[in-house]
Amino acid sequence: MRRIVCQEWGPPEQLVVVEGPDPVPGPGQVVVAVTAAGVNFVDALFVAGTYQIKVPPPFTPGSELVGRVVAVGEGVAGLAVGDRVLSSLGLGAWASHVAVPADALTPVPTGLPDDVAAALVQSYCTAWFTLTRRSSVTAGESVLVLGAGGGVGLAAIDVARALGATVIAAASSPEKLADARAMGAEHVIAYEDEDLKARARELAGGGVDVVVDPVGGRHTEAALRALGPFGRLAIIGFAAGDIPRLPTNQVLLNNRTVAGVDWGAWAMRNGAAQADLLGEVLGAVADGRLHPPTPTVRPLADAGAVLRDLLDRRLRGKAVLTP
Repeated sequence: MRRIVCQEWGPPEQLVVVEGPDPVPGPGQVVVAVTAAGVNFVDALFVAGTYQIKVPPPFTPGSELVGRVVAVGEGVAGLAVGDRVLSSLGLGAWASHVAVPADALTPVPTGLPDDVAAALVQSYCTAWFTLTRRSSVTAGESVLVLGAGGGVGLAAIDVARALGATVIAAASSPEKLADARAMGAEHVIAYEDEDLKARARELAGGGVDVVVDPVGGRHTEAALRALGPFGRLAIIGFAAGDIPRLPTNQVLLNNRTVAGVDWGAWAMRNGAAQADLLGEVLGAVADGRLHPPTPTVRPLADAGAVLRDLLDRRLRGKAVLTP
């Protein structure tokens, strides 16, 4: 097998490719031959040692994969060699073969390509969790999505549209705004050049109902101020690198709400509820309500370069690595 290894915390350029024997499944496990593994912002945090959960090196990054079962361990029922499966496993996905607990695998819906399936779990589960669990969106409401050209941003647009909302997409470049429009955003804001608060309030007819913020930094306060009465601000992450400090009087005014969104930790602690949520997402993909985009495909050896593109905000949408 081949796998990416983080030998010490630091920049993604330090990641290396290591060769070794294929894993053997233990009791309750299967071995999956990986066909595509998703790349996410959290992977860069693990590699840098800056995530709230610090994993001591050496370790193999990667939290989501798609592949085919090639070996089945003792006590496993309902899975057979050749089955096409996906998994969100926290770490270890950036490899050609991975031993995975059988109960952490989900069949890939027929007709869903491997690369698309490998890129959708984290982004779409985060967006679905945000807009159906940590807040609620009803038909006719307005949703402002920051970082709308990234993986979570595009998923949030898709989910909001599926729930009947009008979407205002904010991003940093014309190319990312074009991607947001292609995903279904009715309005776009170039927030490096336009007044985010004023323009969002204008487009929403006085104030937006929900803000989805995976970016942080200087745009968060403007987005908070763009909310109308009973508006909800969902804080997903800080891709910009800066954690904003918010004036709490702006939360009090107009009865606004700020909600933290940590789908990953919730999913690990609530396996049955996460299975239900993933089932809802895959069901919405299968019946055509959601439209996950085709990701950028790069070879496994390019893992460090892809993370660098993600950190420097050059990557549009999602990327997957193929062993």
